[in-house]
Amino acid sequence: MADHKPSQITPASPSETTTKTFIFDVESNQENPNDDHQQDEIKVVDYTQRAQWLRAAVLGANDGLLSTASLMMGVGAVRKDVKTMILTGIAGLVAGACSMAIGEFVSVYSQYDIEVAQLKREGKEVKKAELPNPFYAALASAIAFAVGSLVPLLGAAFIKNYKVRLGVVVGVVSLALLVFGVVGGVLGKAPVVKSTLRVLFGGWVAMGITFGLTKSVDSIGL
Repeated sequence: MADHKPSQITPASPSETTTKTFIFDVESNQENPNDDHQQDEIKVVDYTQRAQWLRAAVLGANDGLLSTASLMMGVGAVRKDVKTMILTGIAGLVAGACSMAIGEFVSVYSQYDIEVAQLKREGKEVKKAELPNPFYAALASAIAFAVGSLVPLLGAAFIKNYKVRLGVVVGVVSLALLVFGVVGGVLGKAPVVKSTLRVLFGGWVAMGITFGLTKSVDSIGL
């Protein structure tokens, strides 16, 4: 490889005594592994596990919000006292959180077994740290369900008037559904307005059907 010599520009006038030197060395700008000033290392992060428990958390929170609210609305259709509605919501929270945790655990464990079997068939090393963790997924799902369930419970806990209580439950749940719709639309790169309206309308339908059917069953004396 040819050497890169500095090119000199000499003064045009003999009276000038200063010589300006310009160094044109392309190779000197290249990365040298022995330099003290090395570039920062690029870290590659595997988001497989994070995506797994994040999905479980989002679904768990949405299910907890909607199922508990619908259950409370259904019981509220035939029982006007606040104690019955709150106890129903708490029962729904506990049962739903346990159900979500067990279901997510079984589902993710099945995926774990499939991926391990595939790696063994391909003769690759099984690295548990890079595989989905069923315990994390179950815990995230249960906690998220409980958090979602607290929204309608807290909305109804301190309101004695029956009609006002039902209205508050619908209001706080609708607000939470709007938030879920916006977050889901942003994270999923989907149209935010359509995503939000879809989630909100689905929640209204679920609560309305539960309230209406429970009221109808009670009215016929079953």
